[in-house]
Amino acid sequence: MARSVNKVILIGNLGQDPDMRYTGSGTALCRMGLATNEGYKDREGQFVEKTEWHTVIAWGRMAEICGEYLTKGSRVYFEGSLQTNSWQDREGNTQQKTEIRAREMMMLDSRGKGTVQTTPAQEAVTPPAADQQPAQVAPEYEDAPEYEDGLPF
Repeated sequence: MARSVNKVILIGNLGQDPDMRYTGSGTALCRMGLATNEGYKDREGQFVEKTEWHTVIAWGRMAEICGEYLTKGSRVYFEGSLQTNSWQDREGNTQQKTEIRAREMMMLDSRGKGTVQTTPAQEAVTPPAADQQPAQVAPEYEDAPEYEDGLPF
C-alpha cells in the first residue's frame, strides 16, 4: 500500500494560449492557465458560479504537443501532481506558488483527439492517434440537472 499520494485530476478550459518556452538545455516547457467552474444555488435561490484558476506545467514532448494543439478556450483533461515552489522576492519575503505538473493530458474538444502520457522521468510521450476519439470523462456531470436547492439529495 502506498504511504502517500500526490495526484490531481482537472477538467477545464484554458484561459489563454499556452506559454511555450525552452530551457537553456533545450527542454520544452509549457505553462497554461486552466479554469475550472462549479456552481450552486445560494439561500436566496440565486445561481452562483465560482471559477478556480490553476497553473498547469508540462515538460518535454507533452509540452510541445500542448503548445501546438491547445489554444485559449480549449477543453482539456490533465492528470498530474501538485508541486510547490518557494523563492525570496526583492523585499526578502518568502513567496510560494503551487502548480500542477502534468503527467497525462487529453484534449476534449473536437479539435483535439487523443491522450498524451509521460513516463515518470517526463521524457517519453505517447502521441495521440489520428483516428482516436476523445473519451467522455465524467459524462454524468456534463449535462447535470440543476436542483432547486443546488444539492442533488
